[in-house]
Parts: sequence; structure tokens; C-alpha cells
Amino acid sequence: MSTERIENYIAGKMTAAGGRQSRPVFNPASGQLLREVVRSSPGDVDKAAASARQAAGAWSAACFSERWQVMEAFARLLAAKRDRIAAAITEEHGKTLGEAEAEVDRAVQIVGYCAQLEERFEPQDVTKAAPGRRSASRSLTAPVGVVAGITPYNFPVMLPLWMIAPAIVCGNTFLHKPAEVNPSAALLLAELLAEAGLPAGVFNVVQGGPETAKVLIEHPQVDAVSFVGSTEVARQVYALASAAGKRVQAAGGAKNHMVVMPDADPDATVDCLIEAAYGTAGQRCMAVSVAVPVGKDAADALVARLAERVRSLRLGPGTDRNTEMGPLISADHRGRVCDFIAAGVREGAKLAVDGRQFEAASGCERGFFLGGSLFDCVLPEMSIYREEIFGPVLAVVRVGDIDQACDLIGRHRYANSAAIFTADARTGQRFARRVQAGSVGINVALPVPADYRSFGGWRDSLLGPSLLYGPRGIDFFTRLKTITCRC
Repeated sequence: MSTERIENYIAGKMTAAGGRQSRPVFNPASGQLLREVVRSSPGDVDKAAASARQAAGAWSAACFSERWQVMEAFARLLAAKRDRIAAAITEEHGKTLGEAEAEVDRAVQIVGYCAQLEERFEPQDVTKAAPGRRSASRSLTAPVGVVAGITPYNFPVMLPLWMIAPAIVCGNTFLHKPAEVNPSAALLLAELLAEAGLPAGVFNVVQGGPETAKVLIEHPQVDAVSFVGSTEVARQVYALASAAGKRVQAAGGAKNHMVVMPDADPDATVDCLIEAAYGTAGQRCMAVSVAVPVGKDAADALVARLAERVRSLRLGPGTDRNTEMGPLISADHRGRVCDFIAAGVREGAKLAVDGRQFEAASGCERGFFLGGSLFDCVLPEMSIYREEIFGPVLAVVRVGDIDQACDLIGRHRYANSAAIFTADARTGQRFARRVQAGSVGINVALPVPADYRSFGGWRDSLLGPSLLYGPRGIDFFTRLKTITCRC
């Protein structure tokens, strides 16, 4: 029996990629080969870019009402097909159905927000009187042109739509390169966008790896590049796109801290921390990977409660509604996370719970599972603190007071998000004002901003000033044109 081949989507049609290399796509829970994705050739990118450029003129000239009607229809389809999309996410990513459904729900919200931006596209007229004459100025919002979006595997629907929805509603056309390990969701988006009435060529999908991404970034028909991934790759993307004279936004890695004050509610704190650290097996940029309890008593109590809960996490396939944590995305990534655990032990951290020691559920023996790990007495110089692990590993760094906690966070290379759990509102506000991070939570472990706010970290978590989605995201996908005439 032949293996299903994942295709490109160019000019409104599924199109076979012309590259010579391919990559297998597995079900992470079972290790079963599902299909293979063929890497696109430079010629495939040329075709997709030409399709996007050809469609750009008519789509940018369309009135906003036409564009938002497509977005509204698309949002309705996403909501109606929620179960199908969530199942596809779980099959190739491994996250639980509940997590996949929540991803689709957030995607619907983002698309809905983008369908309500008409006022951003209304001309702003200003008449200015001058001695002996009158002049009128008019500002218009114009699209950037052809946008390339390169996205990671961890949120194969929500995260691309942080780019796709605002780009398209602003009048741009789009070239999407999804992650190779779970490429099918991008084709589902293409199918639903076409059903919503999006003209052919406005949205295109080009499958492939780093070589395909490089061709996209440097392609002369591409005007802007949006990227989310590791900081090391984000730096390369930012440098390549900038050197090619393109507008670029590049979001990188994270190491998110959660400060726990002595007065924090113990049950609520542990519940939130378990979900924030081990949800989606830690494979998300907002995952809490560092707990910072203040004071010895608070630290001892927190570690004891966490250890009990981490040991009892129910691992299994995401299709099982009783599963609390699914597998990692691949065998290679599981090996990378295990290497970090071993390094933490070598460097002297206390391994309170070893996730390498777990019992696989029936039928999951070949899956890419790893239990939750918990480290105590972690020091800032250790690799498990310095580096983004992107797995179910939580490091506990003990501090004496809130000032030490803020200083600790301020010294880290990543500054994506930070949270504090406390019963004192004044303490929470003091932390929020002082801490250095792009998103801050007060008794909220995962402070992902609502769709009408923009998202992005500081320092090595984001290269350049362009944030994702929300008002600042709209700014990235538009240009201002001001017309002045003498009356």
C-alpha cells in the first residue's frame, strides 16, 4: 500500500511538490507512519509566489466589506468544523483533543477580530488652513503586498492564523510554509478559506524544510516575512529578510517564570502550574518552565505538592478524554529533552520527579512519550534554566523575596512572559510594573493577550518591534499612504 503524500496548495488547487526529498509524518502517540510530505523545489516556490502576486492586485483593490465577509464566513466554518480540525491536530501533533479544541476556539476568536476592523481602513481626512490657501490631506491604509508566513509545529492552526487572518483581511496575499512534522492542518485551512469565498491565489501553501523557507524569505516576489520558532532560527530569518529589503517580524524562544508568593492559594497555584508547565507536554512558547517560590517554607510546600501531582499525570493518546498529557512531537525531540534532564542531574540540580521513568499506555509503546520532570534547587547558571527545553520539564529556582525574583527574571535572555501568584493585589501590581517581560500575569499562569491586544516578548524572545496579531499585528501588514492636495 502506497503512503499518502501531502501536497502544496497553489492558485486554488492541490499541487504535487516537485522536490526530490520527502519526510515522514508520524502519529506521535503510536509512532505509526501516517503519510509523507515532499519538500518543494525552488520552482514550486516560484509558482506559488507568482500565484500570490497575480492575485494581489484584485484582492488589494477589493473593498474592505468584501474581505471581512470572507473572514466572517471563514470564522463560521472554523467553528462548524471544530471537531474535524481538532482531530487532525491531535493526529499529527499528539496534544489532547481538549487542547486541540481550545486551539481552534482561539483561532475562531482571532479571525473574528480581524473581520471587525473596518474602521482601520476608513480614510482619515484632515483639512488644514494656510495663509492664502487651503490644503486637504487624506490618509489611507494600504496592504504590504505578498507575505510569507513560516510557522512551527506546536499550534498548527491558531498560530498561522495569527498571521494569515490579519494579512488577508488587510488586502495582502499569503504564502504559508507549515512545519514538516504536522503539515496537514495548513491544507484544511486552505480548503475552508476557499469554501468561504477567498479568491484563488490569495492563500497558498508550500510544503518543505529549511531550504524551502530560505527560498521563500529571499524570493523577489515576497514583500514581508512573518516567522515564529526558535531564537537561533529567528535571527537567521531576520537577517536574511532584512538583507533582502523585506519587512520582517520574527518571534523566538522563551523561558517563562511564575513567581509564587507565600500568601498564594496553594491549591489554585498548583493546579495552574501543572497545566501551564505540562499542558501540550510543555511544547508551547507560553509554557511556564520556571517556578520561583519566595521563601523556604513556600518553596518546600510547593515542591512537595507539585511532585505528587507530576507523578500522577495520566499519559496517553490525545484521543482519550482521560489523558492529561500527550506525547512529544517526535523521537528526536524526546531525545533532546532527555539530554537536558541528564544535563540537569550532572550540573547538580535535584531531580524530584524523573519523567524518563514512566509506563506507556497500551498501544502507545512506540509513541514519543515522556513523563513530566520536576527539578528543585536549580541555579541560574545551569543549562536547564538558561535554555528553552520545550518539553515537560519544570525547574524550581528558590529566592528570598520578590525583588530577587524580579532581578532573576530581568537577567534572563528570554523575556516572553512572567506571572505572579499572590493574594495581595498591591504585590501583584508592583510585580507587573517592575518585571521585564512582554506579557505579565497576576494569578494567571498563561497570560496570552486577548485578540484585541498584541502579543510578543522582549529581548531574545522577539527580534524587531513588530508584535503578533492585534493592533500592532495589523500595523505590520499595512502601510500608510497620505495624499495631500491643494483646494
